Amino acid sequence: MKSENKSITKRITGIQVLITGLASIGMKKIEHRACIFLMSLVTACLMFLLNPVNAQQTDNSRIGVVNIGMNRELFVDDFLVDRFTGKAGLRLHHPVPREIILTCDSSWEGSGSNYFSIFRDADLYRMYYRAVNVERFENGHKNETDADLHNRFCYAESNDGIHWRKPDLGLYKFKGSKHNNIVLANGNVGGIQLNLSDNASMFKDENPDASPDARYKAIVCSEKPKGLFVFKSADAIHWLPITHEPVITDGEFDSQNIAFWDSVHKEYRAYWRIYKNHLRDIRTATSTDFVHWDHHADLKYLDTMLVQLYTNQVKPYYRAPDLLIGLPTRYIDRGWSQSMRDLPEFAYRELRSSVSVREGTAVTEGMIMASLDGENFRRWTETFLRPGIEREGTWNYGQQYSAWGMIETKSDLEGAPDELSLYATEDYQSQRPMGVRLRRYTLRLDGFVSAHASMEGGGLITKLVLFRGNTLSLNFSSSAAGSIQVEIQDTNGKPLPGFGLDDCAPIFGDTLDRTITWKKDSDLHSLENKPVRLRFVLKDADLYSFRFQ
Repeated sequence: MKSENKSITKRITGIQVLITGLASIGMKKIEHRACIFLMSLVTACLMFLLNPVNAQQTDNSRIGVVNIGMNRELFVDDFLVDRFTGKAGLRLHHPVPREIILTCDSSWEGSGSNYFSIFRDADLYRMYYRAVNVERFENGHKNETDADLHNRFCYAESNDGIHWRKPDLGLYKFKGSKHNNIVLANGNVGGIQLNLSDNASMFKDENPDASPDARYKAIVCSEKPKGLFVFKSADAIHWLPITHEPVITDGEFDSQNIAFWDSVHKEYRAYWRIYKNHLRDIRTATSTDFVHWDHHADLKYLDTMLVQLYTNQVKPYYRAPDLLIGLPTRYIDRGWSQSMRDLPEFAYRELRSSVSVREGTAVTEGMIMASLDGENFRRWTETFLRPGIEREGTWNYGQQYSAWGMIETKSDLEGAPDELSLYATEDYQSQRPMGVRLRRYTLRLDGFVSAHASMEGGGLITKLVLFRGNTLSLNFSSSAAGSIQVEIQDTNGKPLPGFGLDDCAPIFGDTLDRTITWKKDSDLHSLENKPVRLRFVLKDADLYSFRFQ
């Protein structure tokens, strides 16, 4: 008995050494992939310390196994992909342009309106945005025509995410009248003299412990003092500061800065604009109370691309909350060339350039990036949201700024499932009289990136995974002649009996949720929590996501 206790004591001491080592490293600074490997290694070590006999019998392939549980797995981050075979690879998909859903044509809005935030709140959709009118004159000066309440933020709402209205809030005066949809403006607000900069981002706090008077929160940028304030609201309309001083000050902030509750890691996370190595870039931090922010870190990217990033638009993807998806704006100054002169509204482009050359020669477009840990992002170098077909109000500096937030809306195709709606700007600082317009775009649910193969065929093999559930369902699309088959392999890459490729009848169609079946047994309960690989074989097909249930 004593020897047994002594052995346990040694094992506990070993565990304490491991935990102390992890604490000294600082888990938040570990790259996501390294973190998973390290935790797998620690798990194996703990098994040895607590039960060395059983640990020795454990398959060493458990090192590096990814526990996906019942999570929905997308391909916008390629973390689970071990390798492709044949003609398979990842394909980026692009949102489809739809209708204009909002025009900033009121006298307190105008051609400088931007930085939209959109979210669903039960049966209502809410939108917030900066509103200002900018005019340009022949003398090369840029004038804001409404210096009265220079920086202000407006509110709109919708019952379907497609048809929007601007309620008469009656909160702030504009040129003597409160008949407007202004929701926040300069002046004395909650005991502080608010000197707004050009951005504020509102959101619904999904933290179950949030107090009723702070069910809605906002990051609000101030010019003086420079930094980010935090605000709260009980009804999403009346806003008050939580603190009387900025809570984040280490940045430039001259873009849309955002924050949200991360339900997976149980903390708030913020993202804001910085300048790094002469490039516009992004910094993040976390907080447990929305006031005190720790673990400030500049984003890291898996690519080596040098790119100017306006905005970041990072948010958990609601169908897979462990996945953070960002829709940053790529800013690129192409300089003067014949191709630049051939773009729409050349005369006005020259006029904008007379104020600042880059305002006439820079163009903007939407990118996409994804992360599992909030700091390390996989950026797609290919553009997600191009400027599109040339027309007035496009191919300029300020177009295709994606709104912060994507929502699920009804398809206009009868009988079709819901789809994602995303929103982006056009007519920014345009010479046309209607002001900035916000266009809706649509995308298949989970449809950012697919594993794709042509009719020649190809495959995808995942890393070792642990799952829970007894069925496997796919979100996929194929041609009438195309197909997908799924094989489940053991740790050595051999098909498990009854779950080989020949046991899986090819599936074809176009659906968000199709359950995979095998000839003899489609109940996967016996494979739960055992390390396996998935092999997908595709022919003229796209696989957008998969999930065990």
